[in-house]
Amino acid sequence: MYLWIENHSGTPIYDQICRQIRDQIVSGALAADDPLPSIRSLAKDLKISVITTKRAYEELEKEGFLYTVPGKGCFVAGRNTDLIREKALTEVRDALREAVRLAGPPQLKEEELVQMLHEAWNEVDDDERDRV
Repeated sequence: MYLWIENHSGTPIYDQICRQIRDQIVSGALAADDPLPSIRSLAKDLKISVITTKRAYEELEKEGFLYTVPGKGCFVAGRNTDLIREKALTEVRDALREAVRLAGPPQLKEEELVQMLHEAWNEVDDDERDRV
């Protein structure tokens, strides 16, 4: 499992950890029942507080992404990735509808919106797109 922390980001560190682990579970990089590093081990590797790591793991457990076995550690919970993907599609669809609504008053054409989407897609590299 690979995680990176952006200290200068406005996003809290525990949230960065949650997002990255969640994304790896959804993408299949982490499978059901895969063990995660211990809270202390991850904190040491990332050079962050144990409390921050614990908070991230607790949050993921609340969301149903992880489960804990006392004395053994944290593991990836089995998830229905289709439901997670459907939620993401709904969020993207809503954002696109908002873009279409905003395009109304200045009378932008559909082709202009499509071109803007292509430009935005090309401006964001694959790594950045995967981190969202």
